[in-house]
Parts: sequence; C-alpha cells; structure tokens
Amino acid sequence: MTDIRTEDVASVRDLTIAFATDAEPVVAVSSISLEAHAGEVLAIVGESGSGKTVTANSLLGLLPETATLSGAVVIRGREGEETDVVHATHAQLRAMRGRDAAMVFQEPSTALNPVFTVGAQIAEGLRAHQKLSKRQAKAKAVDILRRVGIPDPEKRVDDYPHQFSGGQKQRVVIAMALVLDAGLIIADEPTTALDVTVQAEILELLRACRDEFGATIVLITHNMGVVADLADRVIVMYRGEIVEQAPVRELFAHPREEYTRQLLAAVPHVGRGKSAIQDAAAPAPTSAPAGSLVVAQNLHIAYPGRFGSAGVVAVKGVDFWIGPGEVLGLVGESGSGKTTIGRAIVGLTAVVDGSLNVLGTEMRGAKPRRLAKLRPDIGFVFQDPATSFNPLLTIADCIAEPLVVHGRAANPAAARARVDELLDAVRLPTDFGDRYPHELSGGQRQRASLARALALDPKLLIADEPTSALDVSVQARVLELFDELQRELGFACLFISHDLAVIDEVADRIVVLRHGEIREQGTTVQVLADPRDDYTKRLLASLPVPDPDEQAARRAVWQATRTI
Repeated sequence: MTDIRTEDVASVRDLTIAFATDAEPVVAVSSISLEAHAGEVLAIVGESGSGKTVTANSLLGLLPETATLSGAVVIRGREGEETDVVHATHAQLRAMRGRDAAMVFQEPSTALNPVFTVGAQIAEGLRAHQKLSKRQAKAKAVDILRRVGIPDPEKRVDDYPHQFSGGQKQRVVIAMALVLDAGLIIADEPTTALDVTVQAEILELLRACRDEFGATIVLITHNMGVVADLADRVIVMYRGEIVEQAPVRELFAHPREEYTRQLLAAVPHVGRGKSAIQDAAAPAPTSAPAGSLVVAQNLHIAYPGRFGSAGVVAVKGVDFWIGPGEVLGLVGESGSGKTTIGRAIVGLTAVVDGSLNVLGTEMRGAKPRRLAKLRPDIGFVFQDPATSFNPLLTIADCIAEPLVVHGRAANPAAARARVDELLDAVRLPTDFGDRYPHELSGGQRQRASLARALALDPKLLIADEPTSALDVSVQARVLELFDELQRELGFACLFISHDLAVIDEVADRIVVLRHGEIREQGTTVQVLADPRDDYTKRLLASLPVPDPDEQAARRAVWQATRTI
C-alpha cells in the first residue's frame, strides 16, 4: 500500500486506467498522481474525454469490469482506516463506500430510484453500515434532509423523487452522501443540469459540506466559473494526463499551459458579447416593427388538467415580438414558461387566450392543416442532440429527414447533395454523414442538429437550450458558429436559455421571464448592463465568473438577493 500523509483523505499514485475493446485497449488515464488534502475542495477540470470522471469513479472503485487499473488509489477514513481501492475486495469496497467516501452524481434523476421514497433511500445506506431500526434510520433521514435545506423534512421524507424539483433532488443526493459522515465527497458535475440560480444554491451547500460537515470535496467539472466560486486547488486534465495543477487563485491569475488558457477563455462572460458592441443610449423599441415574424399580445398558454381538475396556466399575458433577422433571447429558470412559448410558436402547445401571430398565421385556434404548411418555415434545435436523433439512422439520414417529409427530396439518397452542403456549413466533414449519432461527440451532434434545423432554409429558428449540455470550449465553438450562420443566412431566432452569459453572445434583445410573466425586456446591453428588475439582478448575480476574486464579490451580491 502506498504511503498516504495523515492530512490526505485520498492519494493516487501512478494510476493508469485502460478499457478493453474489440480492438486495442483504450487508455483513459495515463500515469497520474494526485492528493486530496483534508478540508479542501479539489477541482478536477477538463473537457469531455479528458479522464476526469474516470479518475473520480476510480476513487470509489466504480469502474466497469472492462477496466484495467495499475498504480495505487488509497482512501483514508475519518478514524484513520485506509482502503487500497485497486486491490480491495468487494466487501472492503462496500464498507468504504458511504462511510469513508461518497459520490454526488451529475444527474440526480438517474441517481434516485423512482419507486422508493427519498427517506427509504437515505435509510438504506444507513442500515447497510449501522445497526439501526427503521424508526431510527428515518429520524436520521429527516435530520439530514433538514441540514441540506429541504423544507418541511418531516413530511418530505415520505415523498418520491418525482415530487422534488431538480435542485431539491440534488440536495437529496448530497444528503445521501453526507448521512454517514463520509470524509470524502466526490461531486461529478453536480450543477451541470441546473439553472444558474439553483446552481448557486447547490454550490453554497457544497461549501457548507466542507465548512460545517468537515468533508473534503473532489469536484469534477468543466465550468471554470464553478471552479472559481468553490475550489481551493485545481487539477487540469487533458487526454488522460494532468497538464497543470495549482492553487485556484494562482491558476486563474497565471495559467502556465495553453490548454488551461483556452479553457478560461472559452467561458462566456456577461459584457463580452452583444452587450459590449450595442449602444446603451439607443432607445429600445416599444412595439413590433413592420415585417415581424412573431408577435405575441396578451398571450396566455395553459396545459389542460386531468380528470376534471383545473389546468395549469404556464404563460400569463405576455407581449413580445421577433423582428426580421433578429435574435431574441428568452431567459428564465426552469418552470418560467420559456420552453412552453417555444412550443406554442411551432404549434405544439395550444394558445388559450390573447394572440400569437407566427409568420402571418394566428396560432390561437389554428387548424392542424394550416400548422403543417407553416412548419417548413420554422426550424427547431433541441437541448439534447443525443435524444433528438434517431440512433438507428445515420447522421445524413437524420438531416435529410425534413427534406423527405416535406417533399423536397424523394429519399435520403436524393437529398445527399443538400446534406453535404449543410454539413459543410456547420463545419463538419461530409463523411460524418455516414456515421451514427453515438459516433459523434456532443459538440459534433449539436452541429449536426443545427444542420438539420436549417435543412429547409427556415425563416425562423427556435433554439431551446442548445448549448447547456456541452463543455464550455465546445459551447464557445457552437455559439460562434451559430452567430456566423445567423448573420450569413439572416434567419430570425428565439434563443431560449437560463444562462445570461450565453444569451449575451447571440441575442439582440432579451426577454426575462419568471413564473409565466415578463419581468423585464429590452436590448441586450440595457438588460445586462443596467437591469431594472430585482429578479434580473438575481440571475446576473447567480452566474459564476472565471475569476476567484470577482466571484467572491458576486457571491456577496447573490447572498443579498436570495430572498427575491
């Protein structure tokens, strides 16, 4: 067993991880060494495929049977007991997991079992390691839910995962990691799927895990803003190797490696996009200009209730427009109604009151035949390209599908010339058309998704969180490509996002939405540089920036807006 200093909670020495394949083994991690010191937040950063998640999983022995490990991974518990993960038996690993080290997964919905209450799932870990009655385990579950900020824990302990919001589910997962007082918490992209306001709350909770629970945290992320907000020390990985490591302020102030500088430069930052080039003194338009592609007046959108119950009004009397060749950024948290508006524009959700005019068609009461004629002029870019493509079709067939459906081509083969043009437009090699969706990276899939949305030369594009699932460096390239194509092709766009920094990169005007109502709208520079509404100020304060000192000041502002 390798030596581990008493102040180190985890120690990795010369770790190499390879995965067996039908061809040659794939080396995911190559001879890395690192330590997680007691009481610190250690961030491991890098793009997808850098090996950071594989490294994190190796700390708990969670790698699949196809993985081969060499080197040493040692975990030290609070009582000083050590576990050599590489050579440990299954029984030793079971004893270590939860007691000495625990994992907070990226997607809480998949980490929680939908058929058991959250209390039962927390109690399961307790009773696996301690001799407790059901009543005692439930009491501890209630206590830990209270400590991680779940309101009314005595009642919520008996609720199921689907009854919690995304942020609350992540709090439950963190509670499961803390309930046995583990000294090491491994947080694998714990905020990637969350709104910026919820992300700020979860980062504050992770900070409490360190300061109040005394846990050491290994934070896996690609978001350098999150690193600046939370980390004490940073390790940068690239293609399975550690390329740089340093205290957080030193790394941000003086990055040594070019790859680190590229990661930092790729983080979108409010004030560096459209808001930096717009004239703040120019008056914002107060009414829809002539030729507007979308005009909403007193728009109400509702989802019908079930079994005679009242429906849910998702959008309540909003007014907005999208002018010719304009990109309108629609911003808000989950549940604000922004995706509902996007769906209503393409006729997938019914308008119940007011007016929504899209490309000259009134959507309220529009017949399906009229909507079918409208849809070739509207493209849609979905949030997750992995689920929006048919996995059984090649990329070329997926892109050709709208051409075939709307009679522009007899079959995918006949559409191949147009498909190759589209692939070239989104900067993908034409031979990628012969690949299947799973053979492309996330950024490549999103480029292909953009190509599919542009296949019919639409007048209007609906982009629903198109970059939220991407690494920051890939996100930066996709946003740059989107802006270039929009200026070249001239289509109008509704760009939906919860991230104001992303909106700043592409939008000419911004509408801020909360609980189905517009809180603020104006030009990008007006909304971002001089926000008038407290909710907009809260969204801005919640957004982490890649500068530890600036982020500390922003955190203080965010603390003051938490009651808004």
